[in-house]
Amino acid sequence: MVDQPDANPTGTEQAGAHTSATGTWSWRLKSAYASTARAAGAVLTKARILPAEPPPREQKLRHWLTSLTRVHDSLAIAELDVPWWTYKAIDDVDAWLSARARPIRVFEWGSGASTIWLSSRVEEITSVEHHPEFAKLIGPRLEHLATVTFRHVPAAPSTAPAIGSRKPGSEGLDFTDYVHAIDAVDGDLDLIVIDGRAREACLRAAEPRLAPDGVIVFDNSHRKRYQDAIAASSLVERALGGLTPTLPYPDRTSLLTRDR
Repeated sequence: MVDQPDANPTGTEQAGAHTSATGTWSWRLKSAYASTARAAGAVLTKARILPAEPPPREQKLRHWLTSLTRVHDSLAIAELDVPWWTYKAIDDVDAWLSARARPIRVFEWGSGASTIWLSSRVEEITSVEHHPEFAKLIGPRLEHLATVTFRHVPAAPSTAPAIGSRKPGSEGLDFTDYVHAIDAVDGDLDLIVIDGRAREACLRAAEPRLAPDGVIVFDNSHRKRYQDAIAASSLVERALGGLTPTLPYPDRTSLLTRDR
């Protein structure tokens, strides 16, 4: 939980309170949109326009059409048995996990549907979430999963963040603790998922922790600041664009590996 500001907050606390409120309202608007989309899905299902049970992922077009009623709702997306990456990336990671020697260790920035999906496919996941309200929502769902260690690591209010985020609503917040949560996990990591805040800094922190033959999943990688961060790393990018569950437009997820 993020501490509430005092009655007479300092400038730093005011900045944190303002950006926290902005992020909270954005999240609430997305939640309201998700509720509306899910209600529409219930109507379409009752009218037998959509199937009562989600189609298998192999039927991509039908699966994607069904998923459009689950937008911005991680628990609803999880019912479709997919993470929120492109279908091409999901297929590739699923095949990679199936072929990999056990145990498989995962670290993830950005909790949600991907955490639930991975929980039945790997032996160990540490998942870190920054958003207070979303942490309250997803935490109880994840605490029952034996393979998952869930951590809520909020950003700290700051007038001069050491590690900031260019995501609107994140101004005046320092994500240093969030980014460096990976430091509390010992050893090499087979799979690292970067799908939260301050992704450029997360990539820098992730690179030295990646197992020699491991994979980093970097979502929404088409954004210029993310492409710049990937280009500055020593990793090899495989960009996988196309349809993504719940999104009405194409997106891109990149898989990053060491140059061997």
